[in-house]
Amino acid sequence: MALEVMTLFNGPILRRAAVDAFKKLDPRIQVRNPVMFVVFIGSLLTTGLWVRACFGQGTAPAGFIFAVSIWLWFTVLFANFAEAMAEGRGKAQADTLRKARRETSAKKLAAPHRDAKSEIIPAARLRQGDILLVEAGELIPADGEVLEGIASVDESAITGESAPVIRESGGDRSSVTGGTKVLSDWLIVRVACNPGETFLDRMIALVEGAQRQKTPNEIALNILLAKLTIIFLLVCGTLLPFSIYAVHAAGRGRPVTMTALTALLVCLIPTTIGGLLSAIGIAGMDRMIQKNVIATSGRAVEAAGNVDVLLLDKTGTITLGNRQAVDFLPAPGVSIGKLADTAQVASLADETPEGRSIAVLAKTKYNLRGRSLGDTHAAFVPFSAQTRMSGVDLAGRCIRKGAGDAIRQFVEGQGGALPPDVQTTLEAVARRGGTPLAVAEGPHVLGVIELKDIVKGGIKERFAELRQMGIKTVMITGDNPLTAAAIAAEAGVDDFLAEATPEAKLKLIREYQQGGRLVAMTGDGTNDAPALAQADVAVAMNSGTQAAKEAGNMVDLDSNPTKLIEVVEAGKQLLMTRGALTTFSIANDVSKYFAIIPALFAGVYPDLGRLNIMHLSSPSSAILSAVIFNALIIIALIPLALRGVKYRPLPAGRLLLQNILIYGLGGLITPFIGIKLIDMLLTTLHLT
Repeated sequence: MALEVMTLFNGPILRRAAVDAFKKLDPRIQVRNPVMFVVFIGSLLTTGLWVRACFGQGTAPAGFIFAVSIWLWFTVLFANFAEAMAEGRGKAQADTLRKARRETSAKKLAAPHRDAKSEIIPAARLRQGDILLVEAGELIPADGEVLEGIASVDESAITGESAPVIRESGGDRSSVTGGTKVLSDWLIVRVACNPGETFLDRMIALVEGAQRQKTPNEIALNILLAKLTIIFLLVCGTLLPFSIYAVHAAGRGRPVTMTALTALLVCLIPTTIGGLLSAIGIAGMDRMIQKNVIATSGRAVEAAGNVDVLLLDKTGTITLGNRQAVDFLPAPGVSIGKLADTAQVASLADETPEGRSIAVLAKTKYNLRGRSLGDTHAAFVPFSAQTRMSGVDLAGRCIRKGAGDAIRQFVEGQGGALPPDVQTTLEAVARRGGTPLAVAEGPHVLGVIELKDIVKGGIKERFAELRQMGIKTVMITGDNPLTAAAIAAEAGVDDFLAEATPEAKLKLIREYQQGGRLVAMTGDGTNDAPALAQADVAVAMNSGTQAAKEAGNMVDLDSNPTKLIEVVEAGKQLLMTRGALTTFSIANDVSKYFAIIPALFAGVYPDLGRLNIMHLSSPSSAILSAVIFNALIIIALIPLALRGVKYRPLPAGRLLLQNILIYGLGGLITPFIGIKLIDMLLTTLHLT
């Protein structure tokens, strides 16, 4: 805990926040926060009263007015400091990002071909649609889409990760970011934006908080706090004429002073949450940044906390991403060793993860050593979408492996037939969620290879946690319904969408939204863009296409599809933190009431002394102690506002009860202890 607080309050951020706290005393900034603006006005008022008292025109001792005024200014500064601390963490990351933005040159091509005529120009002169050639060792000068080539790219300047990534034309890994470095080979890139509009520029602006807008819930809470402030302002405004009347009627005591009334107002209005509200919102976005997720607005982070439906892509999110060979199922009369050996031979030139897994399974399970067919004049047949099979021809052997119906056509063309038992095996594998591949040599079908999507370890438990949070999980896959149902059952999702098309995804999201649900989705491809644009929380992968990143309201720099679960947890943590500190703030106003009201009217109504249950030493000490506590509690709660309340997946009712017991009861008791201790210290030091 101590280490975490030290991390929050590191030196450079602390110094920057201290300076910014004074800069934020600008009335144009203060007026944005109604609660703290009232404290700001109160500070100006008591400062003016102190100046008058110095010239013998005060209604209270100058020392007392000065002390109240100073602590009111501290209250404003501490609130400014909390906001500046939250902003400072973002600014520190923005400074790091700026280092990644260097002045670079660009090799502009006249046509999208590597051998086309080129010219070297400054990157600042690039415009959307320009064609560039970027070779090994060069920085990519602008955001864009890869038109041709494949290369290893170092994105550590953006993501913080040192492992290089592959970027290539076509598919969902064609997007490149300006400021990253090509490590090998070359890329032809089409520029996707004009200078000043790059992803890096947007990231810097976002993490600095310059574009952070208040969310609907935050606006609603601001309205509530403003209403409470107005109510207490009216109450305190009526106390002055009431006290004058009471003194006149009772014939004793003195009217309430403006200094005391200002102190009462500041202590009764919800200054704690008012001072920390902006910091909580900014820190919520900052926690997303710490997870390497860039949120385009606080609204997206907050919406994540209210999500009740999660749409997750199967491949790479729920499963490991590549199907693996798990078993060989021979045809009648064929030994399993014969099937494994033939399947391994057919997969020697297959560089797909599935093909490699077949060779590995044959080697590990049946001790078939890897071999080289380089000297046997083997003719390898690559897989194609038309034939849906691959294989090898060598020394009079014609070996093929592929989809069941494709192999049926192949063996029938060779004069053979697909045995009924093999057909039954193919169907059985499909029913239990696997992908069957048939293996044939000439007219003879040797058996079936079972490929399976491997469900990620621990994912079922994560979905169980989400279910506890009241969130429905829906798996999206292009698989057939039988395969999808089997994987959905193994993974523990609540529902699934099989044979998903872009239109089907969009329709599903709209159906949930029309039912009043908030939907979150993750995606990386151009075909995901419509659904991402429709979803309430849309996390696009940084490795994905430009269209996906523009459609989403968050970008995951790590391109980890399971990050969506962490995004939801971070959003809920933001909402819980705001709710907890609001509860604490309103509850501790009750305690301050017992400190100040008896002090104001004890001279007129001695019976009010019974409300002095803290046995504070004097009226001036009671008022000053409450004001000091009111300021210090903001500083004490800054780590909680920045770090956030720890989130645990519990039902809403239990979370509400826990919130009331911890922060409601804590907010009620803490001021009694704090104010009493401050009163004892002031009395001991003879400061009142």
